[in-house]
Amino acid sequence: MAFNPNDIGQPNGNYFALPYALDEAEIALIPVPWDVTVSFRSGAGCAPQAILEASAQVDLFDADVPEAWKIKIGTAPLDGALAAANKKFRRQAENIIRMLEQGVSPETVTDKLEKVNAACEAMNDYVYRETQKQLAAQRIPAIVGGEHSVPLGALRALSEKYGSFGILHIDAHADLRKAYEGFTCSHASIMYNALQLDSVKRLVQVAVRDYCSDEAERMRGDERITVFPDMLLHEAAFNGKTWAAQTAEILQPLPQKVYISFDIDGLSPDYCPNTGTPVPGGLSYAQAVYLLKQLALSGRQIIGLDLCEAAPAANDANIAGRLLFKLCCYAHWAAAKGNKPK
Repeated sequence: MAFNPNDIGQPNGNYFALPYALDEAEIALIPVPWDVTVSFRSGAGCAPQAILEASAQVDLFDADVPEAWKIKIGTAPLDGALAAANKKFRRQAENIIRMLEQGVSPETVTDKLEKVNAACEAMNDYVYRETQKQLAAQRIPAIVGGEHSVPLGALRALSEKYGSFGILHIDAHADLRKAYEGFTCSHASIMYNALQLDSVKRLVQVAVRDYCSDEAERMRGDERITVFPDMLLHEAAFNGKTWAAQTAEILQPLPQKVYISFDIDGLSPDYCPNTGTPVPGGLSYAQAVYLLKQLALSGRQIIGLDLCEAAPAANDANIAGRLLFKLCCYAHWAAAKGNKPK
């Protein structure tokens, strides 16, 4: 039976209930069910499956791009062993965090930390290998988290393929801690770890509004980092600066090749209140979509992306699914010659 994008979405194991097999895809969605190091509210490990289920409700008509459903978005299988490891090591991480919060010396939990950190590195290796496979097949890798630590393996694989690229990072948090709660691959350390890669030449952070003094010092001291703090974006708007003008300034430092790292708590928590570490403020959904669309229109190449920190709650997964579809549309537009949105 021919696929009809106007019909009810029929769950088939693919995001958006699209009919494309992974081996014919242009964009490969890689689910990573991992939330071992989350520091406040867990659940992001269940988000890839929850987003998949909610995404069948996304209408495949897009006012900007004709026949958006023809973008060949494929879905990599969710790895059951990874999901099982997540449950095991999340329990261990929770125990470590509880002990540290009670004042136990970090030295007394070193052995426990080493086991959790080793498990996180194994997860990174998995994502690295999966991303390598998709890059070898000329597909754009898109990581569906999971906590925000999960894209590191993808960034390592992209670094091997591309000698130089920038990261557009939308997030409530700076994620520049060397480690957090003893976890070296923490969700709070993803951008610190990304900057250890020589190929990452520029990090542009948008809507950041929750960070420590060490991170503030790193922002000021690293010439590769350009930050657009949430409060300053809002102050500029209060003084009459349009979002279009601010968007142009945000995009200006980015090089030709760009990776998008989107933590859903970069949005206002009105949209996804169940995310692990919600922070007041943030972008509206419309602001985020406009920014991403302008990136696609700028002539830059989107070499990969991630969407992380969604919660499995129905509303959150619904918003995440819709944002994921827009991200895929923009990645396609940026890659397609002469196929730009209106």
